[in-house]
Amino acid sequence: MESTCRCTAPVAEEQITALPDEALRPLAELFTLLETAPWSGEPYNRAKPRSNMLTHAFGERGLATYVVLEEQRETLLVRLEWP
Repeated sequence: MESTCRCTAPVAEEQITALPDEALRPLAELFTLLETAPWSGEPYNRAKPRSNMLTHAFGERGLATYVVLEEQRETLLVRLEWP
């Protein structure tokens, strides 16, 4: 499934703005990956491996949580972590 990864929840938008410069390239690479392979992440809830909420590591320390919206052919970025 080809999708777009342009949708972000307000919390994720704030988190993107707060990311250090070193995280921006890995995040851009993650967006590119999610456009072609949105199901490549790990289940957010391992007890529900078929759920459409997933996590994906990016860069050396980042973790993105996102939802695959199959019918809309989109992914919605919900939260970013960069400790």
